[in-house]
Amino acid sequence: MKRHALFLFALPALLAAQNFDTIQVKAQPLRGGVYMLTGSGGNIGLSVGTDAAFVIDDQYAPLSAKILAAIKAITPLPVRFVVNTHWHFDHTGGNENMGNAGAILVAHENVRKRLSADQFIEFLRRTEKAAPPAALPAVTFTDSITFHINGDDLVAFHVPPAHTDGDVIVHFAKANVIHMGDVFVRYGYPFVDLSTGGNVSGIVSAADRVLAVCNPETKVIPGHGAVADCATLKAYRDMIATIRDRVSAAMRAGKSLDAIKAAKPTADFDARVGGTFVNADQFVEFTYRSLGGK
Repeated sequence: MKRHALFLFALPALLAAQNFDTIQVKAQPLRGGVYMLTGSGGNIGLSVGTDAAFVIDDQYAPLSAKILAAIKAITPLPVRFVVNTHWHFDHTGGNENMGNAGAILVAHENVRKRLSADQFIEFLRRTEKAAPPAALPAVTFTDSITFHINGDDLVAFHVPPAHTDGDVIVHFAKANVIHMGDVFVRYGYPFVDLSTGGNVSGIVSAADRVLAVCNPETKVIPGHGAVADCATLKAYRDMIATIRDRVSAAMRAGKSLDAIKAAKPTADFDARVGGTFVNADQFVEFTYRSLGGK
């Protein structure tokens, strides 16, 4: 997917204009029975083998039939589990359909809490209504949970607030694949959902945790964008940390948010990062507010 298309969901008007009939769900094989599926919304992780299909995230409800058809083209076995990496609607929109099809929905406890009540995403100026009971995770956890399935050990672990307060990363231990949800994205500067607990520093610490188990052969599935490697993740982590540290230093020097934006602490990254969903000034503000600025 091209960068400018990755966040068609970002504004309600654009979301309403989407024609899901034209969306194609495509599967990219990675390693060890693990695939990445793309369509519209967050990247889907898929593990197949002799046990069942195991899915990470499920995009939008109108795409559920296409997603299930794409999985069926790979394995005749049913979807047994769906893990949500966080609560956002482009990653959980298919929950109800997947649950009705027989999958057990799993997520961090904060995801269930967020989905159980109306949520306001300040950056998008968008209110998300509470999900129906059938769309709520039936299994929740606080720290980590391991699935022994398809000959692999799939470890889903919670990280400190980063993109949201319910972020989960899934490590396919034997396949050497890691799905990071929107803690790691490739559409430009990351969206930090401050209104539902996100924090820039959490992105750095989450990347550090993943990098500790990375090696040159590891394949990293981002929440949006192309499959990456650990070197790409490391560059992303270092960029976020550098910008955060520059903003922090400016705050300690007593500079206002407007003055910090004017100083362009992202300038040496802007051309390389690109992207249109979150611009440099908006990311600086995410960082400033993450660090306690008002």
